[in-house]
Amino acid sequence: MVSSPKSVIVTGANRGIGLTIVKELVKDSGIKTLIVTARDPKTATDLHSIKDPRIHILPLEVTSDESIDRFVDQVKKIVGDDGLNCLINNAGAAFHYTTNSTPSRSLLTEQFDVNTVSVVILTQKLLPLLRKSASRSTGDHLSISRSAILNISSGLASIADNTFGSTTAVPMLAYAMSKTAINQFTKMLSIDLKKDHILAVCFEPGWIKTNLGGPMAQFTLEEAIPTLVETFYKLNESHNGGYFYRDLKPLPY
Repeated sequence: MVSSPKSVIVTGANRGIGLTIVKELVKDSGIKTLIVTARDPKTATDLHSIKDPRIHILPLEVTSDESIDRFVDQVKKIVGDDGLNCLINNAGAAFHYTTNSTPSRSLLTEQFDVNTVSVVILTQKLLPLLRKSASRSTGDHLSISRSAILNISSGLASIADNTFGSTTAVPMLAYAMSKTAINQFTKMLSIDLKKDHILAVCFEPGWIKTNLGGPMAQFTLEEAIPTLVETFYKLNESHNGGYFYRDLKPLPY
């Protein structure tokens, strides 16, 4: 297992997967700064219940460039010259849509804005801090303790494994497409940022009982997320650009 990242950002941390990732990360005493986001921190009661002085709860509306800019400015002040070690892009939403739905440009556009466009923009604006962190180490190794972008994707994003069409337990055409785009973004990052020694990986955490996953999902947060977080620490250059289950088993793109 690699050493701990000094600083981590987790977006969409007010509930579900994001909140549980935070609960796991605070167990690592090597993390010095944990920056977590919610659209409205005042209502993020579960997040505030985690009493740890290393946690900075910041507002972030990922579809707003102004909100992203304010957030990035705050992050710069918090991490300083050390830069940012690890960005976990978790914030997202799922809108019901199938091939046979009433056509809705606005719904499709909103789905991609939340799950794809916003992740790209936020990541781009944090790249200077990720590069700064990466430059503080020597050699070609990659890890979350140096500099990493971890994107929370979905099993529905796999084109090769798609045998179900747009209607599974819930109608997920728009959601699946938005996450497939995130996988492509991750692969692009892994190539474009390799020279900067920044790791980029995407994950399928599993079908989990959350507001998004629904009550019929296979796994609870407590069953799935500890394994996912353990896997983060195992990542190295051999995983760069990969798409994995939470236990590091590869998925086909």
